[in-house]
Amino acid sequence: MAITWTEIQGRRLKELNACDPELSAQFGSTSDRDHAYQDLEKKLVTRERRRLREFQEVHLRPGLCRLESGLVDAAVRLGFAQVTTPIMMSKGLLTKMSIGDDHPLAAHVYWLGHNKCLRPMLAPHLYVILTDLIRLSDKPVRIFEVGPCFRKETKGAQHLSEFTMFNIVEMGLPKEERQGRIAELVSIVAEAAGVRDYRLESRTSAVYGETIDVVAGESEIEVGSAAMGPHPLDRAWRITETWVGIGFGLERLLMAAENSKSLTKLGRSLVYLDGVRLNI
Repeated sequence: MAITWTEIQGRRLKELNACDPELSAQFGSTSDRDHAYQDLEKKLVTRERRRLREFQEVHLRPGLCRLESGLVDAAVRLGFAQVTTPIMMSKGLLTKMSIGDDHPLAAHVYWLGHNKCLRPMLAPHLYVILTDLIRLSDKPVRIFEVGPCFRKETKGAQHLSEFTMFNIVEMGLPKEERQGRIAELVSIVAEAAGVRDYRLESRTSAVYGETIDVVAGESEIEVGSAAMGPHPLDRAWRITETWVGIGFGLERLLMAAENSKSLTKLGRSLVYLDGVRLNI
């Protein structure tokens, strides 16, 4: 019977960003395995220390921050205005998004008392901004926001309790241009993020119903989700304009661009720095 890494060895090799062939190696004896583990761990530690030095001497900013800057620059060049809204959100705004106490997403919200929460999404606050801008500005109105969101997610390689969203919205464009505009915006974001392999899929969302999702990378992870209006949710905001909007998870974009196996290494962390585990 082929011998594989022990659970502890395998976990340590994953922490050190071993590749799939290295993780799936098989051996003829435990002695061969343990000797191979010592050699591989030493090699990976050397490589990760080199990556850490490169971060400190060259990049100076984590990939998450570099990606955020690239997306902001790309959106501004297209004529989108950046907005910054509160991290705390009222329960009433979630209700206007159809997220009541009996909605599946309600159980994943970090509530702060009875009427406030840490925002699980950016869209409600963007709706508030848009209701005024559509009244005060010429069309189309173009805005975007990038910032942290919070959900009580089950632990898994593709989920984080604290993650970073990039939402971009264009309101007041001709109805027949919506599909093409979504594809154009996805292409621009994918290029800025270094994601080359992606496709658009029609899916169903618990909030928006029918969506156009962006699936990318070798792991085929959902990195973004788009919707368009007029939409039934618009009635609560008294919005009648046509629009397109897309929300991207920055950590997921990084995961797809780097073909990483885990979001944990790519987000905000006290354990990893720019994808490098610090206990090396």
